[in-house]
Amino acid sequence: MTQTVSLEPEDEFDLHIGPIRKRIGGDEIPMLAYNGSVPGPTLRVRQGSEVTVHVTNDSDADTTVHWHGLRLENRFDGVPGQTQPPIPPGGTFAYRLRFGDPGLYWYHPHLREDYGQEMGLYAPIVVEPANAAYWPPVDRDLTITLDDVLLEDGQMVPFDRSGPNFAAMGRFGNVLLTNGETTFTARAAVGEVVRLYLVNTANTRIFRVALPGARMKLVGSDSGRYEQEAFVSSVLLAPSERAVVDVRFDSPGQVGLEHRTPERVYELGSFSVAGAAASFASFESLRTDPELTEIRRGLGPQLEREPDKTLTFVAEMPGMHHHHHHHDHDAGDGIEWEDTMPEMNRASDPSNTVWKLVDADTGAENHQIAWTFTAGDTVKIRLVNTRESDHPMHHPFHVHGAGRFLVLARDGVIEPNLAWKDTVLLRTGETVDILLHVTNPGRWMAHCHIAEHHESGMMFSFDVRGASFSEVPRPAR
Repeated sequence: MTQTVSLEPEDEFDLHIGPIRKRIGGDEIPMLAYNGSVPGPTLRVRQGSEVTVHVTNDSDADTTVHWHGLRLENRFDGVPGQTQPPIPPGGTFAYRLRFGDPGLYWYHPHLREDYGQEMGLYAPIVVEPANAAYWPPVDRDLTITLDDVLLEDGQMVPFDRSGPNFAAMGRFGNVLLTNGETTFTARAAVGEVVRLYLVNTANTRIFRVALPGARMKLVGSDSGRYEQEAFVSSVLLAPSERAVVDVRFDSPGQVGLEHRTPERVYELGSFSVAGAAASFASFESLRTDPELTEIRRGLGPQLEREPDKTLTFVAEMPGMHHHHHHHDHDAGDGIEWEDTMPEMNRASDPSNTVWKLVDADTGAENHQIAWTFTAGDTVKIRLVNTRESDHPMHHPFHVHGAGRFLVLARDGVIEPNLAWKDTVLLRTGETVDILLHVTNPGRWMAHCHIAEHHESGMMFSFDVRGASFSEVPRPAR
């Protein structure tokens, strides 16, 4: 059972990383856990508060904790060798966290993430808005992590000590875990409205979540609410993306929580719906966010101007059989839903698969990219996921806490519903324009959030100049 920890402003919290044995199916699987559970404890905090988390590493490998999506002080971002030395086995590190933005975030390792995250090191963070009317009213809420693990013969398929394998497509699992369990079950009453805080913690798998038999309203994304709430039939989540979905259970019976790909439906779990709720949640109304509505009114010049930066996403696979033609498998939607080439994928590693982010203006690749911004800048970045690649596929692109961004357009089509994000999915061949609002000084990382791509070098860091973090004004409430 996943635990929830409510933290008050200035609280101190101890987070322990260590080995556990977890029952999955009929097997006891050695895994790693935060405070003994997979996922780790959900942290619930109030917007505007600050807490200190003392991390002790009792695992067998160096690690860090990255607080994904938080705009915090750079030295607590958890990037080894850049913002802190790695935490060695037996070591400790104190993270000072500030929660300036409402919404759903999460924490995970940022050193051999392909190993630590797959082994069970991940957990959500819910930041309660300072404004009590920020989210629509609901009867209660649940946090839900979506993950998969790759098991064979009752154990995790081994990891290579020298670096990631499965470098081509990422490590797809063969067992799906919802809140760490193969079967997630929950109860609901007829008429009840339940908020689901969803986060995709998988190394590479994209989830499309549906609840047939219940009504879903999409209200929030990575970092707070959408410009316009919307009724939806499913929600797409690339690795590390989040969604806030309000669900109304209209009739009694079983309601499945499903992952739906173009080829098949996976049962993630189910809700047993019985009895009647005296719900006070007004589910029918769809609200708009005044801040994002106001931003849209001024977006014209941003949409029309040339990008400040252009990044191209490309793979080089020297000596490997190239896979230009396996697009038949992505159902024409630019998404790799499954590992269609398991043998090739397992044999792929940084020696034969090179993932690159390329600065189109300078030709600089990955860690050679040198960008400098100033706190307060608004930067338009064009992300080009080229098909001219030895292995074209989708990429979830994540920018660390230098700021947050809006998706402006996909393939030239204006994004119809704005939301603050830190991760955006680029489908195969897609070009996406984002507008990064830079707020926090320091050296920050940006990378593909497929763990094996990131660990294979598909990352770079950029610098933000400006006032010291303490002088950055807090966002207006």
